[in-house]
Amino acid sequence: MPSQEREKFFSLIARRAFSNGDNLSHAELFGDLQDSEFTADEAAEYLGVSIATFRRYCKQGKVAVSSIVGTSHLYPLAALRELKRALHIVK
Repeated sequence: MPSQEREKFFSLIARRAFSNGDNLSHAELFGDLQDSEFTADEAAEYLGVSIATFRRYCKQGKVAVSSIVGTSHLYPLAALRELKRALHIVK
């Protein structure tokens, strides 16, 4: 998702989350992303690394492809979260 579009998305979520005093949980806000898959570019952006670094992680076996659609390799969110924790880049 392009960064400008992501900013709009999260600002809408923030307005909804805090507008009427609801205390929404993480699962309520991001539950639809639970089984999401990311392209290499999206995964690199999620991890905050360059695409070259992400590809190196893939070659080293630090993250595995969950599916291939055409020429795009897709990576599961759960595996990316684990890698992010292992690399200690959780913010």
